[in-house]
Amino acid sequence: MRWLVTGAGGMLGRDVVAELTRRGEHVTGLDRAALDITRPDAVDRALTDHRPGLVVNCAAYTAVDAAETDEARALRVNGDGPRVLARACAAHGARLVHLSTDYVFSGDARTTPYPEDHPPAPRTAYGRTKLAGERAVREELPTASVILRTAWLYGEHGTSFVRTMIDLEARRPTVDVVDDQRGQPTWSADVAERIADLGPRVGDGVHGVLHATSSGEATWYELAREVFRLAGADPERVRPTTGAAFPRPAPRPAYSALAHDGWQDTGLPPLRDWRAALHEALPRIRKESPLRETP
Repeated sequence: MRWLVTGAGGMLGRDVVAELTRRGEHVTGLDRAALDITRPDAVDRALTDHRPGLVVNCAAYTAVDAAETDEARALRVNGDGPRVLARACAAHGARLVHLSTDYVFSGDARTTPYPEDHPPAPRTAYGRTKLAGERAVREELPTASVILRTAWLYGEHGTSFVRTMIDLEARRPTVDVVDDQRGQPTWSADVAERIADLGPRVGDGVHGVLHATSSGEATWYELAREVFRLAGADPERVRPTTGAAFPRPAPRPAYSALAHDGWQDTGLPPLRDWRAALHEALPRIRKESPLRETP
């Protein structure tokens, strides 16, 4: 099967291309400069030229705070772009895996992870635009698409909370980290592997919404302590604080853990526990950290 990955220059897109290449799949990765998913002519040409059986859409406007004052632009990428892709996939007989986010929910649950069918209620511009993309995909390609919601991503490439903690551990004696926001730290390489596993099943009885986050839960503070511990540093150097200490234009969810019941119907298990993934990921991220050698 031929694969086409949009947004291939980003953290997850790079991992998806790398994982498919490792498996010997025929994959083409197109970054933002190579393909603007909001342009129907460009998308149609890409599908005509590369003839994919499956498109993985990792392209997105991900500047959560900037979207609060630039919602129209975010909507073009996160809402209109997926509709363009889904229409093109329908026209070319291709299937689609579309990446979405926990921000489609309100984030004010307390102890129960959000199931796949929980009513969306985004509280941010970013969440509203990503929900628009989900709805567009389901309208245009209802039985030949899967929407994968993920959250709290970190990886070898690009910026992430985990990379920031690695670099701050080398620079500061103590670090204050938010302890009243809970979610699921998720390694992008694990999501990429799951996309590669899932791809051949999309449209073959598998469609709708799935949650691609690691098992287990943590606060940012608990995640930071685990990063320090695995790096051989004293976790007590991480001090708890509240989200009020770091005000942002877009409110962060207090609780955004996602349930994984939908995987039962795919024949695939949920992603592994976040601690096991971090244990494997951290040496690779530390190796790639551009600031690690800075005094």
